[in-house]
Amino acid sequence: MADNKLVAELRTNFGKGAARKLRAAGKTPAVIYGHGSDPRHITLPAHEIALVLRHKNALIDLDIAGSAQLVLVKSATKDVVTQVIEHIDLLEIKKGERVHVEVPVHIVGESLSGTTIDLEHKTLKLEVDATAIPEYVEAVFNKEGAGFHLMAKDIQIPAGAKLDLEPDALVASVIITAAGKNEEPVAAEAEAPAADAKAGEAKAGDAKAE
Repeated sequence: MADNKLVAELRTNFGKGAARKLRAAGKTPAVIYGHGSDPRHITLPAHEIALVLRHKNALIDLDIAGSAQLVLVKSATKDVVTQVIEHIDLLEIKKGERVHVEVPVHIVGESLSGTTIDLEHKTLKLEVDATAIPEYVEAVFNKEGAGFHLMAKDIQIPAGAKLDLEPDALVASVIITAAGKNEEPVAAEAEAPAADAKAGEAKAGDAKAE
C-alpha cells in the first residue's frame, strides 16, 4: 500500500483566481478521476505533495473529510519559470486493481572500455498491480562489447507485471565511442613493430645458417 499519507480538503471555488489564492496559502489544487464517478476537486498541502512528486507513479493514501481514498498521481502541471506545482491529476485506485504506468530504465553495470550504452527506451510501459508499482526496472550489463543488444525479454520486471512491449524489442545496445575507434589503429600499429622484429630475427637466423 501507499507510504504517503496526506490530508486533503474538498474545494468548491474554481478558476485561476481561486487557484492563485490556494497556492498563496500553501495549498495545491488537484482533481481525482476514475471509476465512472464525477471528478472530485480537492486541495493538498503544497510542501508535502511536492516531496511525494519526487517519485514517479506515486501512490497516496488520502484522508478526505475522514474518508480514506487511495490515489495514483497521473500528472502534475508546473509553472515553467518558478517550477511551482500548479495542478495535479489523480486517479482513484481500488484494491486489486491493475494500472498501466511508465517506469524509468536504470542501467546497472557497464560495458567494455571504449564503448558506451545507448538506451533505446528510457522508460518502459508496464501493466502492474496498483499497489506494487516499481520505481524503476534494471537494464543489466556485464562488460559486454560493441554490438551487444539488450532486449525487452532481458529486463527483469516484478512478479505478476506485464511489459507492454514485444519480447524482441530493442531496449539498449552497446556502441563504440570515438575514443574506442581511435584505439583500434593504435593497437594495429603496436602489433606492426612486433611483427617486423620477428621477421628481422628470422632473417638473421637464416643468414647464420648460411
